[in-house]
Amino acid sequence: MACSTQAIAETLRVEVAASFINVHTGPASEYPIFHIAEKGEKIDVLKSHTGWYKVQLRKGQQGWISAGSLNQTIYADGTVVEVSSGSFEDFANRNWEVQIAAGLLEDVTSISASATWVVTSNIATQVTYGQALGDFAENKYWSIRLRHTTFPEWRLSPYLALGAGQLRTTPRSNLVASGDESRTNDIMEVGGGLRYYIGSNLLMNIEYKSVLALTQRDEQEEIEEWKLGITVFF
Repeated sequence: MACSTQAIAETLRVEVAASFINVHTGPASEYPIFHIAEKGEKIDVLKSHTGWYKVQLRKGQQGWISAGSLNQTIYADGTVVEVSSGSFEDFANRNWEVQIAAGLLEDVTSISASATWVVTSNIATQVTYGQALGDFAENKYWSIRLRHTTFPEWRLSPYLALGAGQLRTTPRSNLVASGDESRTNDIMEVGGGLRYYIGSNLLMNIEYKSVLALTQRDEQEEIEEWKLGITVFF
């Protein structure tokens, strides 16, 4: 049985099913823990506020528990309580991200799409496909990389990324000599950026990336890319 925040408009009695849950003095994890409700203890849920729930304990004290803690309680009939915080806690527990980004690959406008698997709170694996259409050539690239988020518990947090892939450049036939052909180069990339949790299921990030293209002439060409992206997580 699912329970929404609207369903907890009146007092609701639940029982702690986990070993314990923490009760805070206010509706955020930064507030001190003043009580630990142990398994079997009954508590009354009074109201909700941005993913936190005000409760009354058996001795009359009142405090706040998170949505995650409320999900570790049961109703009188033994049914597990299920609520969605719709807050930063959901972001911390995400598994996947999908991103659309736009920016500049050198001086050419680029767009890209990415899918990310969040392995741990710090580490994620990302697959990206992008393209940049210039006056003389069209560039398409793909890459696979590892991303490390330095402070995942922060709403605004820096990250670093390291990856590899391929870049395919196709000259525009109406503007360049007919003898020029498409070429595909292996690439290595290193990047860094900032991601910001906007709210609900949305993130925004800005990123700088340095791409090293290994050409067929055994030469190395360095390419820079800046981009701004919007990410949906789930």
